[in-house]
Amino acid sequence: MQKNPFLPVTKEDMLRRGWDAPDFVYVVGEAYVDHPSFGHAIISRILEQAGYKVAMLCLPDWHTCEEFKRFGRPRLGFLVTAGVIDSMVNHYTAARRRRHDDVYAPGGQGGMRPDRAVTVYANRIHEAYPGAPVLIGGVEASLRRFSHYDYWDDKVRRSVLVDSAATILMYGMGEKSILECAAWLRDGMPQEALSAIRGICYMAKTPPAGIDMLPSHDEIVKDKKAYARSVMQEYNEADPIRGHALCQQQDTQRYVVQNPPSLLLTTAELDAVYALPYTRQYHPMYEAQGGVPALNEVRFSISAVRGCYGACAFCALTFHQGRIIQSRSEESLLAEAKMLTKFPDFKGYIHDVGGPTANFRQPSCQKQLKHGCCPNRQCLFPKPCPNLTVTHKDFLQTLRKMRQLPGVKKVFIRSGLRFDYIMADPQREQVLKELCKYHISGQMKVAPEHISDNVLPMMGKPCNAVFEQFGALYAKTNDKLGMKQYLVPYLMSSHPGSTLQDAVDLALYLKSKRVQPEQVQDFYPTPGTISTAMYYTGIDPRTMKPVYVPRTQKEKDMQRALLQWKNPKNHPMIREALRQCGREDLIGFGPHCLVPPGNDSQQRQHRKYSK
Repeated sequence: MQKNPFLPVTKEDMLRRGWDAPDFVYVVGEAYVDHPSFGHAIISRILEQAGYKVAMLCLPDWHTCEEFKRFGRPRLGFLVTAGVIDSMVNHYTAARRRRHDDVYAPGGQGGMRPDRAVTVYANRIHEAYPGAPVLIGGVEASLRRFSHYDYWDDKVRRSVLVDSAATILMYGMGEKSILECAAWLRDGMPQEALSAIRGICYMAKTPPAGIDMLPSHDEIVKDKKAYARSVMQEYNEADPIRGHALCQQQDTQRYVVQNPPSLLLTTAELDAVYALPYTRQYHPMYEAQGGVPALNEVRFSISAVRGCYGACAFCALTFHQGRIIQSRSEESLLAEAKMLTKFPDFKGYIHDVGGPTANFRQPSCQKQLKHGCCPNRQCLFPKPCPNLTVTHKDFLQTLRKMRQLPGVKKVFIRSGLRFDYIMADPQREQVLKELCKYHISGQMKVAPEHISDNVLPMMGKPCNAVFEQFGALYAKTNDKLGMKQYLVPYLMSSHPGSTLQDAVDLALYLKSKRVQPEQVQDFYPTPGTISTAMYYTGIDPRTMKPVYVPRTQKEKDMQRALLQWKNPKNHPMIREALRQCGREDLIGFGPHCLVPPGNDSQQRQHRKYSK
């Protein structure tokens, strides 16, 4: 009988392998997809390679604890993750409206995982097997490791360690910490050894001697300035080279202790992670339901890098993957590309070669590898650092070799490209020429996010003049190539710092450029970001100065409507926004106007909406 290439998902699978019990039961809030774009695939394969027996319990019924008993009590413990996306972000829009679909579930079916999945799963495990070790990790756990503002409850919640009563929280990327934690469990869980495991948090009754203390939970609940200071301290210590251990009091007898972050993976170590024997498929048990939609986006994509030193204020990546780039070797990337060409459904198109930022292929400067990231400045914002290493040589060389492989027709870049990094490159014209000629399919998507120089500093984005220069060069490049390709900007409404007038200015800019965005992202206050701290406190943690925050749903809806000014459904709301800003001159039929005057039926419809 041919060996099942997937890890066990039922007790029968486990028994066929000759196991009487697994070492770990891995509880996952998404479908089982054995592809390295899914964290549970990487962690389970790393444990398997190290000789541990791992059973996969994906999307269990959480209403009782019965499914958590499927494999019996594991020898070492349970691993718990909500999946590659936070369960609350997965379930709710920025307007807190419930989403109906879930691309990470079989057939895209919504509702198969609970809200706050990490906490719910952990508590069901405690019911099923009191005293069993529970290790939590992934984005949801990582970004909630300290007391944090929770947008959905609109309050500051304690660390997820408190709510889940987990044994250990693994934060960041877990390839190294999972093996250290597994060894710690195997050795009998010696309490004195916990402080030596990097990349974890745990609960203690007293703070370790000499540790850096964060403001307590009670302090940050009572004082928003204390919250802002706490977030900045957490941000500055989230560095694998210079980061210190941190401690935060949760209540009278419990403290969260965070050890320093895990050390960076070397290129050879990262190559080894992606060379593990993934099937790159969803488990066959989902076939009858139509598979797992999320796999379609990444099936023929290649992850080349981790980390991002762009450090946008609204992005949680800095707090999870870190600011220092870790990259795979060219040999590893080409080997994966060759492997993709062997799949029977490969049509010749590699959909993406990238990561958080595709054109970051190395640390921003050599100093980072010795001293870590600078605590008081960014690499690209507000202007590129003089020490920044700017080159696309390795990036383009790898793409050239990849597109020359037999069976490869086209290699696309769909990950984010930092246009300010391209503009900082003395070879920018050649870089853009090659990207436009070979790696774009009609559109280049970039993320200026806004055009107001009042808003962009709050986002940690370059001034609008840089985007204007890039847009002009992009148009010139395509003209020279004789290609008709478009620049598609990602835009965000209602970010802290954005007033209604700023949204009007953005709408006028879009009209002048004849850009009609079909999708606009409302700012979403997710745990662990500088922007979320601004939203909650009204303070920029980087400067401790006040910042304007659009708070009411009405204003958020008006800002969003302005960005989609062409849509007739938005016209009543836009007229109200323009009157509120004193810009009635933009209502009418003139060439400078955004919307026509309203009629009585439109006014009645808008009043009904407002109620």
